[in-house]
Amino acid sequence: MQNPWIYIGLFLVIGIILPVAPLVIAAVIAPKKSNPIKRSTYECGLETVGESWVQFKAQYYVFALVFLIFDVETVFLFPWALAINALPFFAVAEGVLFILILIVGLSYAWRKGMLEWA
Repeated sequence: MQNPWIYIGLFLVIGIILPVAPLVIAAVIAPKKSNPIKRSTYECGLETVGESWVQFKAQYYVFALVFLIFDVETVFLFPWALAINALPFFAVAEGVLFILILIVGLSYAWRKGMLEWA
């Protein structure tokens, strides 16, 4: 009888080779010559005006992160909401507790001003 750990080892080796192989191949065959035109900033086919490196407010990233967190939470809540009639009381209570935790997190983000776009 075959050892079941062989499949895990094979999966691990393939899981390492698949992402590493394209990186190695690209590093080997990529052109290495650099010049000022290749290093210049390119934006939509237009010449850049002024400084190309602009700092963005971190608040935009925080806003996007808060949106992403609550968007992912809806994925967790959707199956629960569909099966709520067939769930026992404990599962419904856990879902309600989960929603309450989300409401507390949302109110915290709101009070801290993370949801202000300006």
